[in-house]
Amino acid sequence: MLLVTTETVSGRELEMLGLVKGSTIQSKNIGRDITQGFKTLVGGELKSYTDMMNEARSIATQRMVDEAQALGADAVVAVRYSSASVMQGAAEVMAYGTAVKFK
Repeated sequence: MLLVTTETVSGRELEMLGLVKGSTIQSKNIGRDITQGFKTLVGGELKSYTDMMNEARSIATQRMVDEAQALGADAVVAVRYSSASVMQGAAEVMAYGTAVKFK
């Protein structure tokens, strides 16, 4: 499955199939949340949260791809990501784009 952030695929004519999306809400356990809170006192990367968000993007992307495959898509164009905090220590990540079939 080809995933691109552009609205077109160079050299290909596209048939639009529709919007596809995938999302997940991820959280860290309380122990890691406390240790990451201490990290904010000295600065630096919050590795545990970086890992959490990378995992969330991966899950959301796979769910989007699954929706596109169910439509018979060859690619997803105009792929975008959004995230939002849903509560302290938990974030929603959404991947979305337009499923297309090559003509």
